[in-house]
Amino acid sequence: MLLAALSDSSNIVTMSAQTHRGAASEDHLLFATDELAKLRAAAADFCWLLDRDYAPNSALELVGNRFSLAARQRMAISRHACSATEAERRGKRCVALSEARGRELWIDGYNVLTLIESALSGGVVLICRDGCCRDIAGIHRRYRKVSETMPALQLVGETLAAAGVESCRWWLDKPVSNSGRLKTAISEIAAANRWKMEVELAFSPDYELSHTENPIATSDGIVLDRCRTWVNLARQIISQRVPDANIVDLAPQ
Repeated sequence: MLLAALSDSSNIVTMSAQTHRGAASEDHLLFATDELAKLRAAAADFCWLLDRDYAPNSALELVGNRFSLAARQRMAISRHACSATEAERRGKRCVALSEARGRELWIDGYNVLTLIESALSGGVVLICRDGCCRDIAGIHRRYRKVSETMPALQLVGETLAAAGVESCRWWLDKPVSNSGRLKTAISEIAAANRWKMEVELAFSPDYELSHTENPIATSDGIVLDRCRTWVNLARQIISQRVPDANIVDLAPQ
């Protein structure tokens, strides 16, 4: 109901759009139940190599060839994995959303938004070694609004309001096409709900997020390795508000 109601809202700026985010036509085969044992074994091997300081690209090629993985399966393995050291370091910096109560939360805009869009559209959502959720979608250099964009923004706003977050600041990549339109959409939905949200366009949101003392929301591994504190916002929203999400857990069972 939320999805239908919000996607038809006439007071939100319209962007040229593909229909949905995340799911590819072959995903139901590549991530079917009978593929999971192979994918989990491949993920375990890849993590083993990362733990021993193998270069990620060569390790992924080695594992992908050994298990005859398709391109999207290799992407999933890559996004799932990190070294045990990285997972431990990221875990120590993770704080509960309640820790952001009364504070300003900074949001890695495209990272958080596209992941929740993917979850709402039935795209693959990975449970990763560091505890984050990640998808296997990509926006490249152009962002397009999809049917799930406004519902995803609504879920973020409602979750932050319920948690007592004082305000939030979205960071969007300025070079990505349609960032200005997305900024307008975020500002309009914030105004409609009386949420205190600001939107910044920057050439390097990763730099801003990595150097702030405010808690941040992201699943970008590079940022997680550099930031002070982060909240696992997207995973919390998906687990609590998207019960039909297509969750794929590649951890050993």
